[in-house]
Amino acid sequence: MIEYLKLLRREIEKYPFVSFVLVGLNLLIFILCLIFPWIYEKGCCGIYQVFECKEYGRILWSVFLHSSAEHLFNNMVIVLFLGSMLERQVGHVLYGLVYLAAGIGSGLFSLLVKWYQFDGAVSIGASGAVFGLDGLLLAMVIFLANRIEIPASRVILVVFLSLYSGFSNSGIDNAGHVGGLVIGFIFGVAICFYIRRK
Repeated sequence: MIEYLKLLRREIEKYPFVSFVLVGLNLLIFILCLIFPWIYEKGCCGIYQVFECKEYGRILWSVFLHSSAEHLFNNMVIVLFLGSMLERQVGHVLYGLVYLAAGIGSGLFSLLVKWYQFDGAVSIGASGAVFGLDGLLLAMVIFLANRIEIPASRVILVVFLSLYSGFSNSGIDNAGHVGGLVIGFIFGVAICFYIRRK
């Protein structure tokens, strides 16, 4: 019985079901937003909505909202492919933790910058969480190079180009991107040292 459970566990670990759940959940919420547009107003993340109205749940809820099909597609493609690879490497729980922590950290850093700049704009989208996955990947290619056979220089270049693309376009929450990247990298470093010790 114990051997069977071990075999079952190994089989489950092969499938990145957290990534599939995240994609499915984001898609479902996007469809609901098309039917009920008022969901955007209840979930967008801005300094007035969060601090004045004390609706702190928006910091997490906004991570699952997308402004358009293109916005959703761009983020979910990365979750599906990069996320699936990372989930197999670090496990379902740690992967899900990094995604959510990066999403929340992205929202908090974005709010901090908006507060400092007296910016009343609102933000939605999983981009901060996706940049968190970039941060996790960057940590792994630096500290676990034997497990991820991707040159660190290539990952750094991709991250730089992604950030540059955001800063060169208007209407992009670049603070959220940077915040997600930093949180993902910090969690990634901790995970790498945990895996090496283990």
